[in-house]
Amino acid sequence: MILYLIRHGQSTNNLLAEQLKEREDEVSWSSYANERVAEPTLTAMGEEQASLLGTYMGDVAISRLYCSPMLRTMQTMQPVADALGANPSVWLDLHEHGGIFLRPDAGAEAVGFPGLSRAEMSAKFPGYRLDGVGENGWWQGAEEDRAACHARAVRVAEALHKMAKESEEDEGIAAVSHGTFMDSLLKALLGRLPGNEIYFNHHNAGITRVDFLSSMSDSGMFVIIRYTNRTDHLAGINLTY
Repeated sequence: MILYLIRHGQSTNNLLAEQLKEREDEVSWSSYANERVAEPTLTAMGEEQASLLGTYMGDVAISRLYCSPMLRTMQTMQPVADALGANPSVWLDLHEHGGIFLRPDAGAEAVGFPGLSRAEMSAKFPGYRLDGVGENGWWQGAEEDRAACHARAVRVAEALHKMAKESEEDEGIAAVSHGTFMDSLLKALLGRLPGNEIYFNHHNAGITRVDFLSSMSDSGMFVIIRYTNRTDHLAGINLTY
């Protein structure tokens, strides 16, 4: 099985971080926390990145599409789904570290929000498969800690291994997720959690390819990282974030 792991396009929170970096040289968590939103949308640049991603992925052999339940990943997935004529599945465990929350300032307690409801998702993204999404949204609680994010990454890694065992070795799947969670997932696949000494960086709409091969290992799936953070399809777009 071939996994194309993709970060979402630029969101309004990503743009905020860039703007703060320009103003302050170094982004402080307090400044960012005061201005970020719980459920950001794609910016105009993010929409352009998603469009270019769709054009690129339309020429790749993909049989299944997955995305996190966050708005920015669903928006990023739409051009890919259109290009491939496929209906994506929302995979709850692909969401970003932390979940949907606001923290008024660095010392304040986080406040959680439910995210898009099933009806809202269906209206915005007809045809998406919404397993696990209820009418009251999908996120419960406040802010997810890093340990819980790592545990979730292990669950997804195990699910991918199982999926690979049941798939043809050349079957392609694509999943749109988030930068911090993608770092945790790659470490989980490589047995390197928590891996605080390394970080797998991804630009917005960057692609990482992971191959799962059974023929090279008697004990289970053999994981090959073919490439990380490929951005050839985004030629001409600023990749500062």
